[in-house]
Amino acid sequence: MTHFIILPGSGGSGPEHWQSRWESANRAMQRFQPSSWDLPDFTDWLAALEAAVGAAPGPPVLVAHSLSCLLVAHWQKISLRPVKAALLVGVPDPASAVFPGHGMAFARIPAGRLRFPSLVVASTDDPYGSQEYARARAKQWGSRIVVIGPFGHINADSGLGDWPEGLELLDSLMSEA
Repeated sequence: MTHFIILPGSGGSGPEHWQSRWESANRAMQRFQPSSWDLPDFTDWLAALEAAVGAAPGPPVLVAHSLSCLLVAHWQKISLRPVKAALLVGVPDPASAVFPGHGMAFARIPAGRLRFPSLVVASTDDPYGSQEYARARAKQWGSRIVVIGPFGHINADSGLGDWPEGLELLDSLMSEA
């Protein structure tokens, strides 16, 4: 059975967020646990991801949203732990006007491809990161990209509910991995 690690962004994903809904519906999905969701500490989040991957029964699939997409890019450069694949949803642009100041430690994205298959999912009207930015990150990371239309930051406010289309994207990523 594949194990999934849910990686919310800043603030953690509330109960109406698709990540929380997926986690509630599938016991193979476990949330990583940094010390603070509201004031992300870069070193703490790296350690929490390392611990979560280390505790997984096999190479997990990472399911990241927002700030955690940047976390994954940093973490995979310093860890040797195996990962099956990563779904990266709503990649934020640190240069955007709404990028939170407390996230700036995540902003210096390391160069190069990710060391595992990945899929970037973007929206056409994400205030945290343009479609062009998402395409640039996908190219840099060697990721496939899917633009799903006007769904904002692809979060609870996007009205996606259980987001079955996202689960289909996750399934397609897993079949590629």
